[in-house]
This record gives sequence, structure tokens and C-alpha cells, in this order.
Amino acid sequence: MTEPLVALGGRHIAICQKQLLKSLETGGEGARASACVDSARSSSPTQIKSTASPPETEEQSSWTLRYPSALEIFEHIISASKGKQIVMFLDYDGTLSPIVDDPDQAFMSKDMREAVRDVAAYFPTAIVSGRCRDKVYNFVRLAELYYAGSHGMDIKGPSKRRKWNKGNQAVIFQAATEFLPMINEVCKTLLNKTSSIPGAKVENNKFCISVHFRCVEEKRWAELTEQVKMVLSAYPKLKLSRGRKVLEIRPTIKWDKGKALEFLLESLGYANSSNVLPIYIGDDQTDEDAFKVLRDRGQGFGILVSRVAKETSATYSLQEPFEVKEFLRRLVLVERKRWLLQG
Repeated sequence: MTEPLVALGGRHIAICQKQLLKSLETGGEGARASACVDSARSSSPTQIKSTASPPETEEQSSWTLRYPSALEIFEHIISASKGKQIVMFLDYDGTLSPIVDDPDQAFMSKDMREAVRDVAAYFPTAIVSGRCRDKVYNFVRLAELYYAGSHGMDIKGPSKRRKWNKGNQAVIFQAATEFLPMINEVCKTLLNKTSSIPGAKVENNKFCISVHFRCVEEKRWAELTEQVKMVLSAYPKLKLSRGRKVLEIRPTIKWDKGKALEFLLESLGYANSSNVLPIYIGDDQTDEDAFKVLRDRGQGFGILVSRVAKETSATYSLQEPFEVKEFLRRLVLVERKRWLLQG
């Protein structure tokens, strides 16, 4: 497959690509079923309804030493940002909105929307989500942001000018348009095949498909996974990965949230700049691609949103969307002071 071309202010940019993520390992039926359940448990811990933090275990304490809270280490982040342009990247589900049983009800709070709006007034800001771009926009409803839907395969720049905009460039990118008929076909098949499993929800995110099983009984997780794999066996150009109680189906192209981050930095003119500080905040396994890009660049910070200890390429952590909101608010307060001092 040739490298995708990107329309950017009337010119085309060939996007350099990295290696594909490895395919899911397969084994015997029993091993696959066990691996499915174990993976789902680890990738999506039980929701904690209370806002109070549970007692910290020894494992959690050790983990927070490796990945300190971005709120506790906030002054270090501000120090690192001096003389640099912060560019903010935000996942949506589990980062700006709580994880809920019905993905169609994952609304962000009014306070969170205000915090994101204020951040976008000072910094280039992008929402990078596995959701369809239009769905994410309908949740957020802020025209001044970049939106990267379908794990970054569908990107559109802001329709509203902000102080940090460099010119009038139009940013539009779709990495996998040739896969649309296939995605729609697979989505219809999955809707039919999974209808016998109560709680399963198939979501068409345009360039990818999400099969949610948050409301499925645990004893049927393996069955659902096998049904999805059986459907995909007829489509070798699609691949399967896992998120927080969701199975993600995507085209086998060299594109992910990390690629989306790199593309957006290039679109903003910061591809090879030493005067930029990218910050990516996300809670899901798919956000690890972006965290790895920042580590490889040796530039910026990945912040994992998680209440539990897990392996990550992020640098810092936050526990829940409430802490994300507080972090964004602090950034805005510091930047406002800078702008006032500069006159």
C-alpha cells in the first residue's frame, strides 16, 4: 500500500510510517478464551462509582513512584514548558468523560467543556479518539479544536481561528477511505452475529468498529471475542485489538494515535521544532501508541489516566477525569499570568 497523502492548505504531505502493531497472538481454543477474559479484566478494571480514592496498595504505591501524579509534579511540567509552545492532545472516553455502560451516554460535564475551551484559547488542542469524528464533535461541541476520530484515521482542523493559529491552513486527513465499504459490511455482519449476546453493542466509528462488552456477562466475553474473530477471518485487511471492555477493529494500515500526534505536530509546524512541548492525556491501551511517540521523540509528556497500576509508556499519571480537569485548569491559570505579564 502506498503512503497516504494529506491535504494541508492546498499542498500534499507524504506521511512517513512506522511498523504495524503485532497481530493478536492465537493459540488453542481454551487458551484463547482464558487470554480473552484475562486481557479484558486487566485492560478495564471495575468502575469505581465513588470519587473517594481507595486505600493505596503497596503495588499502587510503587507504581505512583514510577509514574507520579501530573498534579503533584505540576511545577516540573511548567518549568519544562518555559520558552516552548504547549500542544495539547486529549483522549475522550475515560479522560474527558467518565466510562459509562452506554457509550452513547458518555457526556462530558459543563465544567470539563469549559476547561477544554479555555485550554484551546492558549494552546493548539486536539481530541484524539477511537470514536467517529462526528460523534466526538457532537459530544465536545468546540469548533476551535482539532478532531482526530477513528484512532486518528479521520482528522479535521478547527473551523474557528484562535491566537495560536499559524495562517489559514485547512487540515483534512483521512487515512483509509478505501476501507469504508468493507467496514460497513463487517459492521452489518457483526450486528447480526452478536445479537444473541445480551449487552453486546456494535458501534460503527466510520474507519473502525468498536464492539463494546461492558454490559455483557463475563462468562460470555470469550464467546463474543470468538464470534468477532470468526467474522474477521474473512477480512485479512482488518485487525483486532482490545481497549477497556471493547474490541477494536481497524484497517491493517500503519496508522494509530501516535501517527495522528505526529501528523498534527507537522501540520502545526512543529515536526522538527525544539520549541514545542506536546502533552498527551489518555486512559486506554490505544493511547500507548501516542505515549511511545513522545518517549521516542524525547519531547513532551504522556499522562495516563488510571486508578490502577499497569504498564505504560506514559511519564506521569492522573486518576480520573476530575483530575484531568484540574490539570487543564492549572495550565490555563499559569498561561493567563504569562500573557498578562507580556502585556
